[in-house]
Amino acid sequence: MITWQCDRMSLPKRPRTAAERRDRIARILRALDERYPDVTCALHHKDAWQLLVATILSAQCTDERVNKVTPGLFRKYPAIEDFAAARQEELARDIHSTGFFNNKAKSIIGAARTILNDFGGEIPRDIDELLKVPGAARKTANVVLGTAFGIASGVVVDTHAARISRRLDLTKEDQPVKIERDLMKSLPREKWILFAHQVIHFGREICVARNPKCSICPLAEICYAKDRVAA
Repeated sequence: MITWQCDRMSLPKRPRTAAERRDRIARILRALDERYPDVTCALHHKDAWQLLVATILSAQCTDERVNKVTPGLFRKYPAIEDFAAARQEELARDIHSTGFFNNKAKSIIGAARTILNDFGGEIPRDIDELLKVPGAARKTANVVLGTAFGIASGVVVDTHAARISRRLDLTKEDQPVKIERDLMKSLPREKWILFAHQVIHFGREICVARNPKCSICPLAEICYAKDRVAA
């Protein structure tokens, strides 16, 4: 692993040509592969439906909190049919600690009913079809398709991916949809799923929001972010 003494006064040079940009992206991917070779989704689940529920619950909530709620939730509602038959008020109480519980309960019940009524009880494996399911916006759909089915429909853009993609100059956008579009253009499709998991771990461990740990960062040698922190 490469370490680097960060210096605000001496930043690496930006790539000037398309070939240099491709080489830099390849170095980023190699460094992430070396440090996080086998990472996957942190949300605990047994199947695609449970992952969809957990991902809906994870909005504005930590994965740790969701993983504390879902074991009891799936014992109480063991099948998708149980969620479809649930009362919204009761389900909202069951998921209260994840925040935004009324909207999440409505989305989960709506998702269960839509999947049963429109998709024969099976999670759609097409992004356009999955986006028709209540609660399944692009981020959620990409998580489910990528993790449950290995389908690279796009790149999951959460707060870590958005922040780090801007720091690494992979995008200049602020909106998740536009950030995802830039990442899909610059990253090889076969890396879309793994990259999203890797930058989440990278963002929690090293490239944290405040005072990033540049002195141990494997990407410091090619990072010219304005908020680099001296060791």
